[in-house]
Amino acid sequence: MRRLSLLIPLAGCILSFVSERVLAAPTPYSTMIVFGDSLSDSGHFPDTGSGMRFTNRSGPTYRGEAYSAVAPMILGSKLSIAPGDLSPSTSPGNAFTGDPDGNNWAVGGYRTDQIFNSITKVSKVAVPQGWFLGGTVLRSRRGYLVENGFKADPKALYFISGGGNDFLDERVRNPAEAAKAAQNLADSAFALQQAGARYIMVWLLPDLGLTPAIYDTPAQAGSSYLSAVFNTELAHQLSQIDAEIIPLNVPLLFREAVSDPARFGQATGHNLVATCFSGDECTENPQYGINSPTPDPARLLFNDSVHPTEAGQRLIADYAYSLLAAPWEVTLLPVMAQGTLNAHQDQLRTQWGSDNLQWQATGQWRAFVAGGGQRLNIDEQHTSVSADGRGYNVNIGTSYRLDEHWRLGVASGFYRQRLETGANESDYKLNSYLGSVFAQYQHNHWWGDAALTLGRLDYDSLNRKFALGVSEGVEKGQADGHLRALSTRLGYDIAQASASWHLSPFISADYSRVEVNRYEEKGRRSTALNYEEQTLVSNRLGAGVLASYQFTPQTRVFGEAVHEHEFQNATQRLSIALNSLPNNSFTLEGYTPQSNLDRISLGISHRLTADLMLQAAYNVRKGDGVAQQGANLGVSLNF
Repeated sequence: MRRLSLLIPLAGCILSFVSERVLAAPTPYSTMIVFGDSLSDSGHFPDTGSGMRFTNRSGPTYRGEAYSAVAPMILGSKLSIAPGDLSPSTSPGNAFTGDPDGNNWAVGGYRTDQIFNSITKVSKVAVPQGWFLGGTVLRSRRGYLVENGFKADPKALYFISGGGNDFLDERVRNPAEAAKAAQNLADSAFALQQAGARYIMVWLLPDLGLTPAIYDTPAQAGSSYLSAVFNTELAHQLSQIDAEIIPLNVPLLFREAVSDPARFGQATGHNLVATCFSGDECTENPQYGINSPTPDPARLLFNDSVHPTEAGQRLIADYAYSLLAAPWEVTLLPVMAQGTLNAHQDQLRTQWGSDNLQWQATGQWRAFVAGGGQRLNIDEQHTSVSADGRGYNVNIGTSYRLDEHWRLGVASGFYRQRLETGANESDYKLNSYLGSVFAQYQHNHWWGDAALTLGRLDYDSLNRKFALGVSEGVEKGQADGHLRALSTRLGYDIAQASASWHLSPFISADYSRVEVNRYEEKGRRSTALNYEEQTLVSNRLGAGVLASYQFTPQTRVFGEAVHEHEFQNATQRLSIALNSLPNNSFTLEGYTPQSNLDRISLGISHRLTADLMLQAAYNVRKGDGVAQQGANLGVSLNF
């Protein structure tokens, strides 16, 4: 949207972009390409310093300084998009100075048909009608797809906002005209999709009845109604496009900010939709307006009659980022369960390593109990965040020796794990209940083992946290799931049975499947999401060596080292939808399993009596950016 009245200096000037501090974060998008109106314009019209943007100027006076950044610029900075890419595409200043154009095609004053034209035909920057020298074209160039041979970058994030000027220019006066404007915006997304775009973020239109320009006027009810018609039609049309269309429910976000201003750092005790910061065609806020004793646009939602302040723009950018970042965190839930499975299998191998060549007598049982803890560290990836996990466990089991060559057993374990991840330290907790049946074989120098594991997963506390303006947003949920796994090894001991040392090269094969069921975050807030089922499959082959040494008749040390290769290493993709827009789902990338894994374990066993043995072990595994370590202490008893 454009301002209702604003003088534009027409003298040429150098336009520059003042970028935000770049946050360390995943970088899944090659660039960011923006289309829209004044709500997203990064500085097409000339102004001192950095180009005119339709929000407040930066402090301390808020009069002569450069304009603050708009939402796409803030979002692009969070995504580590190159600052030059976020600058205007058709700026007259760029043409005057020879500076390169950017990828922001949003121009103040654009209607939805002009947004469509900036993609498929021509981009024009002209003095809006009704202003001094209105209609004068300051610069024009071929539209985005025309410039690029009608091929869109499939790895880019496309950002579209618009619709307000159709209302302000009185082209939307009834539901049919509102639907037509929405269709124009949907057609913009469709044109990009047809050219190859995959990721397209689209604003829903803010409720124009809740802006200082229209609030508490006879037009309020009608404007709110037609805004809703526009958004209903837009959401429906977007749901038909075969791309990952990420909707931003901005009207709901703004209603939340107005209803609970303290949560978002906004002024309390003030009507945030009836007052503004600048006083341009709206009532200036008496306490925080530009001419007040304490000017502070960060405490207000609107800069003028229709445009948000920097606080409002940041709120939208943080909201958009929270949606993009959600799969970077939530796709780690199956990884948590895989870590639990790893710890369970490590404990079983510790038990087997301490028992190697020291099985109980034929026809005898051996019971064991063990407890331990584990740490899980995940490095940041291209499409997922870093995470730190910790947990504890307890396992019990028993084995029965069938004959000289075979031993069978069962084991069960309870695991409690916590994972903290993301810039705001989201907190995810998992209870796992695992059970295994296993078989072991030994004959002369040959040995082997196999274990089948089943598990139930209870994610009893899922707290996704994210920045939301000056505050922190938290969305809570619960989920469940299950896993199954099969692990086998076959080895050959090169030492004699009577030797004090043993060395056994072996090969291994592992399969696991973790499934996290669909779940929904609580409530219908603008930031609440629901997630489709996730499946993480692992198929690994490995080669390693198992070694042991009998220090004394009672004490033995043992260990193994193995290298494994993962064949299921495709990036996880997660389907998501806003709870407030359940029919507009989209799928984004998340965690990528490691391709190679190295695992080392060291243990010691000490026989306290003929039937009672104490064991302790330390295990560490390291993959491509994932490290897990654990320690356990156990005791076994023959009976």
